Amino acid sequence: MRKQLMKGNEAIVKSAILAGCRGFYGYPITPASEITEAAAEYMPQVGGVFLQAESEVAAINMLYGAAAAGVRVMTSSSGPGISLMQEGISYMAGSELPCVIADITRGGPGLGNIASEQSDYHQVVKGGGHGNYRTIVLAPHSVQEMADLTALAFELADRYRNSVVLLADGFIGQMMEPVEFPQTAVAPHLPEWAVAGTAESRGNLINSLHLDCDELEAHVRHLEAKYLLAEQNEVRAEEWQTEDAEIVLVGYGIVARILKAVAAEARKGGLNVGVLRPVTLYPFPKTHLQRLAERVRVFVVVELSTGQMVEDVRLALNGARPVEFMSRVGGNVPSTEDVLEFVQKQALRHLLAEVAEEGRFVHV
Repeated sequence: MRKQLMKGNEAIVKSAILAGCRGFYGYPITPASEITEAAAEYMPQVGGVFLQAESEVAAINMLYGAAAAGVRVMTSSSGPGISLMQEGISYMAGSELPCVIADITRGGPGLGNIASEQSDYHQVVKGGGHGNYRTIVLAPHSVQEMADLTALAFELADRYRNSVVLLADGFIGQMMEPVEFPQTAVAPHLPEWAVAGTAESRGNLINSLHLDCDELEAHVRHLEAKYLLAEQNEVRAEEWQTEDAEIVLVGYGIVARILKAVAAEARKGGLNVGVLRPVTLYPFPKTHLQRLAERVRVFVVVELSTGQMVEDVRLALNGARPVEFMSRVGGNVPSTEDVLEFVQKQALRHLLAEVAEEGRFVHV
């Protein structure tokens, strides 16, 4: 299939349709509105359903109903709207209903602004609703990956009967790049567990209520086992020039693209710098970090937040190596020059600290 020039938001919808999605329920919000717009245009063309709900609360509960009937469904939103969906996401996790949610992150808290941030990490990756549940979270860093990871999201949602979130900052949603859709279209099919209004599905029950304490504990342990399985089998990350790296930069989304440029410039100046880009934010690529820590001197995390993913990096490393942090917020994005200067300062600081610890002298 030939490449098409499009926004990341539009790529999500076209890939979703190819993945067999036939239901979109949502409410427009910048910078995710093009997803709703594209779904309104394309979903009816393939016999699917598009419905603009009266609110994000309504949209997520419409997903619950359609998913229970066995339809591959999705929605999209941004910070404030994702906050409103949290209760429904918890209900879907408890009922083991698959769906895909695109979160195109904007500045916050509150209404914030419509510029790009990465401040939804905590509420999405840590499970912003009530109860013991997780959502699988994929983080694209290009328009092509908006398409590729959307297709993967539907596969994972069905495999684990769970919500999968596509977490992208506003830049990735709004930018235009060439996209190719290599996958074969998936024909919609009815899962055996669905409540389809047929005699065959009459015995199926979709429910998240377990009044007996032991029964609820058994159910939660069942959910936990799924998440542990995902942690074993679904971790994805990109390592870029980490083979000889003494400093590894960690970032996702638009930040990862900046970090690759920083690493290239740093190497011109004699610093061996590489990049680790988490593709799955949950499950988090802990083992990648732990393996790199065997020879890397320092990790530098860069985020468009005051520090959210950096907590998971520090937990994974457990003090094995120092972790430095750089952030911009409010819709501001650091330049390559800003990050490079920060990395150079950290490299010098840690070199001097190592020299002082060893009692040596060095010419700088």
